[in-house]
Amino acid sequence: VQLQASGGGLVQAGGSLRLSCTASESIFSMGWFRQAPGRQRELVASISSGGTTNYGDSVKGRFTISRDNVKNTVYLQMNGLKSEDTAVYYCVAGRYADITIPVNRKWGQGTLVTVSS
Repeated sequence: VQLQASGGGLVQAGGSLRLSCTASESIFSMGWFRQAPGRQRELVASISSGGTTNYGDSVKGRFTISRDNVKNTVYLQMNGLKSEDTAVYYCVAGRYADITIPVNRKWGQGTLVTVSS
Protein backbone atom coordinates (compact mmCIF):
# COMPACT_ATOMS: atom_id res chain seq x y z
CA VAL A 1 0.00 0.00 0.00
CA GLN A 2 1.15 3.52 -0.79
CA LEU A 3 0.16 6.54 1.25
CA GLN A 4 -0.02 10.12 0.05
CA ALA A 5 -0.45 12.79 2.70
CA SER A 6 -1.05 16.49 2.29
CA GLY A 7 -2.22 19.54 4.19
CA GLY A 8 0.59 20.54 6.51
CA GLY A 9 1.81 24.10 6.83
CA LEU A 10 2.16 27.12 9.05
CA VAL A 11 -0.72 28.41 11.14
CA GLN A 12 -1.12 30.75 14.07
CA ALA A 13 -2.07 29.46 17.48
CA GLY A 14 -5.81 29.02 17.74
CA GLY A 15 -6.12 28.37 14.04
CA SER A 16 -7.09 25.29 12.07
CA LEU A 17 -5.59 22.94 9.52
CA ARG A 18 -6.81 19.82 7.79
CA LEU A 19 -4.57 16.92 6.89
CA SER A 20 -5.50 14.33 4.29
CA CYS A 21 -4.01 10.97 3.53
CA THR A 22 -5.01 8.70 0.66
CA ALA A 23 -4.15 5.03 0.50
CA SER A 24 -3.65 3.18 -2.76
CA GLU A 25 -5.99 0.41 -1.59
CA SER A 26 -8.63 -0.35 0.98
CA ILE A 27 -7.12 -0.87 4.41
CA PHE A 28 -8.40 -1.57 7.90
CA SER A 29 -7.03 1.30 9.97
CA MET A 30 -5.63 4.70 9.09
CA GLY A 31 -4.48 7.66 11.09
CA TRP A 32 -1.58 9.79 12.23
CA PHE A 33 1.32 9.75 14.59
CA ARG A 34 3.42 12.83 15.21
CA GLN A 35 6.90 13.58 16.41
CA ALA A 36 8.26 16.88 17.62
CA PRO A 37 11.98 17.60 18.00
CA GLY A 38 13.31 16.05 21.17
CA ARG A 39 10.06 14.28 21.94
CA GLN A 40 8.81 10.75 21.56
CA ARG A 41 6.53 9.79 18.75
CA GLU A 42 2.91 9.81 19.83
CA LEU A 43 -0.46 8.77 18.49
CA VAL A 44 -2.61 11.62 17.22
CA ALA A 45 -5.67 9.73 16.03
CA SER A 46 -6.78 6.60 14.25
CA ILE A 47 -9.95 5.36 12.61
CA SER A 48 -11.00 1.93 11.47
CA SER A 49 -12.87 1.09 8.31
CA GLY A 50 -15.94 0.71 10.52
CA GLY A 51 -15.56 4.18 11.95
CA THR A 52 -14.13 3.38 15.38
CA THR A 53 -11.89 6.25 16.46
CA ASN A 54 -9.03 6.57 18.89
CA TYR A 55 -7.38 9.83 19.97
CA GLY A 56 -4.26 10.77 21.82
CA ASP A 57 -5.02 12.50 25.11
CA SER A 58 -3.39 15.75 24.06
CA VAL A 59 -5.69 16.27 21.08
CA LYS A 60 -9.04 15.07 22.41
CA GLY A 61 -11.73 17.68 21.94
CA ARG A 62 -9.67 19.65 19.41
CA PHE A 63 -8.93 17.24 16.58
CA THR A 64 -11.42 15.17 14.62
CA ILE A 65 -10.55 12.22 12.41
CA SER A 66 -12.87 11.05 9.66
CA ARG A 67 -12.68 8.70 6.75
CA ASP A 68 -14.05 8.21 3.24
CA ASN A 69 -13.83 4.49 2.52
CA VAL A 70 -14.76 4.95 -1.14
CA LYS A 71 -11.79 7.25 -1.65
CA ASN A 72 -9.55 5.35 0.80
CA THR A 73 -8.87 8.72 2.35
CA VAL A 74 -8.62 9.81 5.96
CA TYR A 75 -8.94 13.39 7.14
CA LEU A 76 -7.68 15.04 10.30
CA GLN A 77 -9.38 18.30 11.16
CA MET A 78 -7.22 20.16 13.64
CA ASN A 79 -8.83 23.04 15.49
CA GLY A 80 -7.60 25.15 18.36
CA LEU A 81 -4.00 24.52 17.40
CA LYS A 82 -1.33 25.17 20.01
CA SER A 83 2.39 25.67 19.70
CA GLU A 84 2.89 22.24 21.25
CA ASP A 85 1.10 20.71 18.24
CA THR A 86 4.11 21.65 16.13
CA ALA A 87 5.51 18.40 14.79
CA VAL A 88 5.99 16.20 11.77
CA TYR A 89 2.77 14.30 11.25
CA TYR A 90 3.04 10.82 9.74
CA CYS A 91 0.16 9.09 8.01
CA VAL A 92 0.03 5.44 9.01
CA ALA A 93 -2.05 2.53 7.75
CA GLY A 94 -2.70 -0.73 9.53
CA ARG A 95 -3.57 -3.60 7.25
CA TYR A 96 -5.29 -5.85 9.77
CA ALA A 97 -5.36 -3.96 13.06
CA ASP A 98 -5.39 -0.50 14.56
CA ILE A 99 -2.32 1.58 13.74
CA THR A 100 -1.29 1.47 17.39
CA ILE A 101 -0.49 -2.22 16.91
CA PRO A 102 3.04 -2.43 15.50
CA VAL A 103 2.28 -5.19 13.00
CA ASN A 104 1.68 -4.87 9.26
CA ARG A 105 1.85 -1.09 9.34
CA LYS A 106 2.77 1.22 6.52
CA TRP A 107 4.19 4.66 7.16
CA GLY A 108 3.75 7.53 4.73
CA GLN A 109 5.99 10.50 4.35
CA GLY A 110 5.75 13.10 7.07
CA THR A 111 4.11 16.45 6.69
CA LEU A 112 5.22 19.36 8.84
CA VAL A 113 2.72 21.30 10.91
CA THR A 114 4.07 24.47 12.48
CA VAL A 115 1.98 26.46 14.93
CA SER A 116 3.26 29.93 15.71
CA SER A 117 2.45 31.53 19.02
